[in-house]
Amino acid sequence: MSLAPEIKAFLEASAAAALPQVWEAPVDVIRKNTQTRLAFAGPVEPIQEIIHRFIPGPTADLPIRIYRPTSSTSAPAIVYFHGGGWVLNFLDIYDASLARLANHSGATIISVNYQKAPEHPFPIPFDDCYATLQWVMNNAQSLKIDATRIGVAGDSAGANLASAVAIKARDNKIALAFQLLIYPCNGRDFETVSYRENATGYGLSTQAMKWFWDQYLQGSAYDTNPYAVPMAASSLRDVAPAVIITAQYDPLLSDGKKYAQLLKADGVSVTYVEYPGMIHGFFTNMAVTPVAREAIDFVALEVKRLTQ
Repeated sequence: MSLAPEIKAFLEASAAAALPQVWEAPVDVIRKNTQTRLAFAGPVEPIQEIIHRFIPGPTADLPIRIYRPTSSTSAPAIVYFHGGGWVLNFLDIYDASLARLANHSGATIISVNYQKAPEHPFPIPFDDCYATLQWVMNNAQSLKIDATRIGVAGDSAGANLASAVAIKARDNKIALAFQLLIYPCNGRDFETVSYRENATGYGLSTQAMKWFWDQYLQGSAYDTNPYAVPMAASSLRDVAPAVIITAQYDPLLSDGKKYAQLLKADGVSVTYVEYPGMIHGFFTNMAVTPVAREAIDFVALEVKRLTQ
């Protein structure tokens, strides 16, 4: 299908704003410009409780945000890692989508503001995310969650981090209930079909993804490390069941498809959905497209199914 009309209008408005591309300005300027994303997220629906706090990380204290939709003392939980190319974004952008996801899934969501590249390259963001999972599991009782029903989730670079955390959890014999991967960037091959066909004109560009990867890995030394590049894993057998969401006009579409195939080939249960007419980032942009709510609500049902 062609671009959804509301997505086409969104892209035209974005182009008219003429903000610099990520590689065209200092990182602090690019980060400041992401403040505009709040306008696309939509209003935050009522939820029982949102808690702001810090937890100890491997190299720094980490801000987390807890979205609690229920008074249950044994709710399922989602540990969420946000997107932004390992460089950008902040927790406020995700309040609306995560409050809705918490309400509709019944899961308490713990979202972490991990340290960012290029100041903090791999493995620091990954280590922060894995440490957050460990903290959540170790504090399940005080968080009023069920330690046997915890999954990881993320969008874009956050989905890369969730995939990597799921692999390390498997390696350390930690059983996760699921991994929710929203348009993941799990390989460093920029010659895939979607990197070529969706290279420009759809928001996220292939050139931007190359730049993001360069900020995160800063060379090729980690290209075969599955905690950095999950598609490099020699085996994905026994990782958590996966739910993978992709968008038709996303440079990362092929990444999501291929990772789903790799998981299935290694015997992992996978639910895969590609949203037609959508672009990268649609999932959190409820003020832009009604498809965002549809996708969130679908994912919520999947989380319920995998944690019942």
